[in-house]
Amino acid sequence: MEPITGAEILVRCLQEEGIKHIFGYPGGAVLHIYDALYAQEEVQHILVRHEQAAIHAADGYSRASGKPGVALVTSGPGLTNAVTGIATAHMDSIPIVIFSGQVPTALIGNDAFQEVDSVGITRPCVKHNFLVKDVTQLAETIKKAFYIATTGRPGPVLVDLPKDITITKTDFHYPKKIKMRSYNPTVKGHAGQIRKAVDLILSAKRPMVYTGGGVILSDGAAELTELTQLLGYPITNTLMGLGAYPATDRQFIGMLGMHGTYEANMAMHGCDVLIAIGARFDDRVTGKLEKFCPTAKIVHVDIDPSSISKNVKVDIPIVGSVPNVLRAMINVIRDEKLKPDAEALARWWRQIDEWRAVESLRYQQSDEVIKPQYVIEKLYQVTEGKAIITSDVGQHQMWAAQYYHFDRPRQWINSGGLGTMGFGLPAAMGVKLALPDQDVACVTGEGSIQMMLQELSTMKQYQTPVKIVNLNNRYLGMVRQWQEFFYQKRYSMSYMDALPNFVMLAEAYGHVGMLIEKPSDVEGALREAFALKDRTVFLDFITDQMENVFPMIPAGGGQNEMLLAERDEMTSTHEEGMVLV
Repeated sequence: MEPITGAEILVRCLQEEGIKHIFGYPGGAVLHIYDALYAQEEVQHILVRHEQAAIHAADGYSRASGKPGVALVTSGPGLTNAVTGIATAHMDSIPIVIFSGQVPTALIGNDAFQEVDSVGITRPCVKHNFLVKDVTQLAETIKKAFYIATTGRPGPVLVDLPKDITITKTDFHYPKKIKMRSYNPTVKGHAGQIRKAVDLILSAKRPMVYTGGGVILSDGAAELTELTQLLGYPITNTLMGLGAYPATDRQFIGMLGMHGTYEANMAMHGCDVLIAIGARFDDRVTGKLEKFCPTAKIVHVDIDPSSISKNVKVDIPIVGSVPNVLRAMINVIRDEKLKPDAEALARWWRQIDEWRAVESLRYQQSDEVIKPQYVIEKLYQVTEGKAIITSDVGQHQMWAAQYYHFDRPRQWINSGGLGTMGFGLPAAMGVKLALPDQDVACVTGEGSIQMMLQELSTMKQYQTPVKIVNLNNRYLGMVRQWQEFFYQKRYSMSYMDALPNFVMLAEAYGHVGMLIEKPSDVEGALREAFALKDRTVFLDFITDQMENVFPMIPAGGGQNEMLLAERDEMTSTHEEGMVLV
């Protein structure tokens, strides 16, 4: 074979990895790469309208498909525009590989046109990054990038490519496998620790299974479901873990955390053995650390040893991949015919059912104004619970998590750790490209949607028919909620005073727009939208401006210190409309 350019090597590497889509935006430093992409058809390039959207789209693509997402941006502002998306993927441990252009090697450090220190800027928000200085190392570096991104605890990896590297020629060889002495993740749990964990788990009188996004990322949902049903224990998921266990199963007691259900948070607070699986004890889950699970012994299973005892000290740590460790636990329990304490478990379930009877997600319906919770309930009904839901960040995100019952993994796509407004729309576009036969809905708000609204143009170009469910309360809703509760209703800069006509805006981009103002029209509009299989539809639901997300654990509170909406008045005021439990 004749030598080929670095740009051609990059494209060949993508083909070897089985990559079908790459999201990007061209610029001077990457034009050789774009020329190489032009010469082939195996890898389709998706031209976004902003580099942040390229990363979010690759991120959504990966979350939904389980495959690595890929993005390509140019140097300077192309890279800096991408940083928010990279940080989003990093916080949620999403495997994506980002290729960034760089000025020619000889100009690095000279403040050349469109030069930034890409490696330095991204170092805090990537799993790893590379600056390629020798074209003969390019193929191996790309292999390493995909290996690092997709193994162990996944995450984004950046490969920075000086322009001269992309035009220099060398022989092409793509390694089939890669070994790195400094990187060798532990995937098989320690047998002794697993046995200790099983003994503790079966001794529990008030057990609780608490799982996070690591279960989904490791494809461990089947093992989690089998173990949980074998034990008969109650289970809760974090925001990132929703769908790892079927939400419609009786053993699932709802999401936990700041806006989790009463029963999930109370069970966490009262448990005596906590089985934490693929979760990182985020502050939105634990509340005030000193009050977290005060009577519990804790087993923690995670692929990342640095996550264990990082926030909460645990009693039995197990480092390994979730499916491997859970399968080993299941085998021990089945082989030795071990059983939990049935009498104690029955008492514990009676207590949980009492907490369930509080109905912490109940809200007061209205015939006059659309309640946002009602829209999500109807979305669930219309899609029969089968759609893939992306969301932006805010009240609408919490309502989607609370009222759409996710029964399978990779069905709920949202920015959990970083909380990035603007994530939902490009993520939905990426999901639709990865899984074109699936119904995809983006649940958003009028604040978030305007962060990445320009991607409606991309969606028109590449025919990605997503249904956009805009819960429009004319406020930055979560900001307003906090200002109502904790800032004496000083609504500083939370009101959206100059909103566009979203219906006309959607139509200007070539899509279908719908305005829904009455509760009686909600279901019909959703059914009409989802019947338009080949069109993106923007549904602008004008919702109750003052509706709040409940339950809520205030900052500094414990899991048993929740604010619940008053059942009779539902006045949504801090003084009269909430009770501190």
